Amino acid sequence: MRRVLEPSASPRFALTRSVAFASILGLAALAPAPVSSQSIDVTELTVAEIHEAYAVGAYTAADLTRAYLDRIRTYEGYYNAFISMNPDALAAAEALDVEYAGSGPRGPLHGIPVVIKDNIDYGGLVTTAGWEGFSAATGGVDMIPDDDAAVVTRLREAGAIILGKTNLPDFAGHGTRTTSSVAGMTLNPYDVEKVPGGSSGGTATAVNASFAVLGLGTETGGSIQNPSSAQGLVGIKPTYALVPNEGVVPLSGTYVDVVGPIARTVRDAAVALDVLAGPTTEDLATFAAVGHIPEGGYAASLEGASLEGKRFGLVGIGWRDDFLPLDPITKAEYDDAVRALESLGAEVVDDPFEGSGFRTLYEERSGVPSQGAYDMFVYLQGLGPNAPFNTIEEWEVLAGRPYERGRRGNDGELRPPTRPSATEEGDAYQGWRHEIRALFRSVLEEHDLDGLFFPQSGEPNRPVVEDPERPEYTPNNWAEIPSNIINDLGIPTVTLPYSYYDDGTPFVVAFIGDSWTEAELLGYAYALERATEARRAPSLNTGPPR
Repeated sequence: MRRVLEPSASPRFALTRSVAFASILGLAALAPAPVSSQSIDVTELTVAEIHEAYAVGAYTAADLTRAYLDRIRTYEGYYNAFISMNPDALAAAEALDVEYAGSGPRGPLHGIPVVIKDNIDYGGLVTTAGWEGFSAATGGVDMIPDDDAAVVTRLREAGAIILGKTNLPDFAGHGTRTTSSVAGMTLNPYDVEKVPGGSSGGTATAVNASFAVLGLGTETGGSIQNPSSAQGLVGIKPTYALVPNEGVVPLSGTYVDVVGPIARTVRDAAVALDVLAGPTTEDLATFAAVGHIPEGGYAASLEGASLEGKRFGLVGIGWRDDFLPLDPITKAEYDDAVRALESLGAEVVDDPFEGSGFRTLYEERSGVPSQGAYDMFVYLQGLGPNAPFNTIEEWEVLAGRPYERGRRGNDGELRPPTRPSATEEGDAYQGWRHEIRALFRSVLEEHDLDGLFFPQSGEPNRPVVEDPERPEYTPNNWAEIPSNIINDLGIPTVTLPYSYYDDGTPFVVAFIGDSWTEAELLGYAYALERATEARRAPSLNTGPPR
């Protein structure tokens, strides 16, 4: 359990007098001598700390990139966070240093080392989606996009340095473990005997281990929240359509898939969301976000954030009955978190969904209509004219084998890429989703709630090996409390580490709100983060590769 603390005002590092004088005299604009990467401690570095260091000439983006690459070389063989590295990362950092000296920072992520999940396109690099069929190194055919995904374009325009692409289960299809047919198993730096969470487990491990400052994950059914919970991180599962999906290998792109940041602090996550959010003609769904993004941005909205007078609904069987009641030690941590929330001026309502019919309506959920053929067709067309293939049929010719991942019917024929909104199944799902969103909002209104405050998981972190007699048994059994419900609703969630169990793995809470309330949720998380200062860095192992 955690004690609520006063926010700490102490800086992470003190500037030397010579560096401070250099800044005052304007000498930081001169090209500095390279700094040894061993002299830069990248552990838990934040965006603000890095920008402060750049401003006073403590080191350059190239120096920092070398330091992160050195750390990755030291520990990656053990933890296996990456599928591939970006060969141009250091060159990009050097170019950003030249730009910084000439005209200042390019944007809010200037010189910030970032990782992206390997179902997100980076032009010229292989996108595997974790599947061996999209990688020549594992006997498949390299899937190489002509250009960046929309979110990667935004990262690079903001000055981010993409270090590499992180591991995920094949096609992001597992919410508990991150084991791919391309790269094998990713481990959790807190405890390698516990799962890392999925499907954005590679990104979570990279961020948790300080292989990067922050990273991108994707979510269809808990894939940002679950690894953030398993690894004590701030994850933003955004409102559907706030962040563009273009250039992302889909699972349920038409209705559910989102891209969001994973970071170690709320502020870093908010800075990243400022870069990622907003409309683009590359993904027309994002025009739904017009008028819903805070005028000053998400990071600016953290200033003055408070829990005073806010009202939150607590978890209960009115929301769901699986993973409830909570595991006793999880309940103890959750109860402590609720008390901390109240001590900061918030009010809580026990199980506001009880008696509302919410759980029953969710159980009547109309199945998500078949959309895999359509979503994949659209994605492959977007790879560009120079890509090795742009259809499943072209991949089959190159691979010399059939594509078996849900595209073929019982007759063996490829399913046509019918747009789901043209089907009765699509209409039924949309109608059900409209109904349950309305019910969700009516509960918030009835109880005058600003949001929900749940444990992200109903129990401590799962073991990697569930059954010693069947080590190959790997069920998708993360005890997620918010999802998959919030994914169907399309509403946002922000995870926050609150405390740690006796085994050293984190207990993480989730703030949940109505559509487009990311700014408010980040503010609540920021206020609690400042009061508790819960996040702990893991101790890494340099043992032999696993």
